[in-house]
Amino acid sequence: MGIYRYTIRRLLQAIPVMLGVITITFFLANAIPGDPVQILLGPSPSQSEIAAIRARYGLNQPLWQRYINYVLGVLQGDLGRSIFYGERVTAKIAERMGPTLLLMSSSYAFAILTAIPLGVISAKRRNKPTDHASRLVSLVGVSTPSFWIGLMFILVFSFHLQVLPSTNLVMPWANPTEIRSAATRLDVLVMSARHLVMPMVSLGTLQMAALTRIERSSMLEVLSEEYVQLARAYGVTESTILRKHAFRNAQLPIITILGLQLTSLIGGAVLIETVFQINGMGKLIVNSIFRQDYPLIMGTTIVFGVVFVVGVIVTDLSYAYIDPRVTYDEVD
Repeated sequence: MGIYRYTIRRLLQAIPVMLGVITITFFLANAIPGDPVQILLGPSPSQSEIAAIRARYGLNQPLWQRYINYVLGVLQGDLGRSIFYGERVTAKIAERMGPTLLLMSSSYAFAILTAIPLGVISAKRRNKPTDHASRLVSLVGVSTPSFWIGLMFILVFSFHLQVLPSTNLVMPWANPTEIRSAATRLDVLVMSARHLVMPMVSLGTLQMAALTRIERSSMLEVLSEEYVQLARAYGVTESTILRKHAFRNAQLPIITILGLQLTSLIGGAVLIETVFQINGMGKLIVNSIFRQDYPLIMGTTIVFGVVFVVGVIVTDLSYAYIDPRVTYDEVD
């Protein structure tokens, strides 16, 4: 029962964290200079129109009262109504969540499937040309902003070579009848992959570089352990040592960094969606900030906060499945 008690404990600890996120976001959003009503109605609205909009969205109330009302609404699952779109924030987020989840999950998959083999090969061939090349790729990836990579991809592959599209991301679950030049489901999947490859690599490069460095260091540390040296002394082949003795034990740091990389992944998604004109959560939050759409700013921030908190909890719980030595039985 230790793992269940630990899970409940972590979920309870997440409540004050999310309350802090809501509180900080609320007051920061309302501290932005300007007036969302003026942005919505234009340069010369009438006073009656301004008063009606303020009353409709509760902007005529004191700040403390608006905060209490908002927190009470969140507890009931109500994130408010967007000032600019006039729709429920939850409905707008649900509309834009798909592209962002597709981008983030594909970027994570690209990072993991690329970084782990690179890290293992780099550790196995330490101080050889393969290792130097892997470390150089990691250094460049960590040092290069994701939006710059995206811009360079657009310049090379879309503008000069004209082999990959840079805008209008096609969802893989879209109906073929709604997509131009697509007759079958396979056509939609191929078009989606071609549209996704540049933003996926742009967003996943930083994660790939960081994971490669951690994987290499972790593998080198495990390969220097006494039980590995003993296995070599008994004549166990190097491939068997890597596969059965070293690889699994080296993955705990990778799991940790995967959870922590959610912050940079979420932040990068905001930039990448803007660069590639993807109508996802990132672009939504950027537009809501420019329009000072308080409910939409807070709603998207809360969703990103929940994603991060859940990711960290799942990361913690994954330890026991990777390393049998990890147990939650003693957690109070």
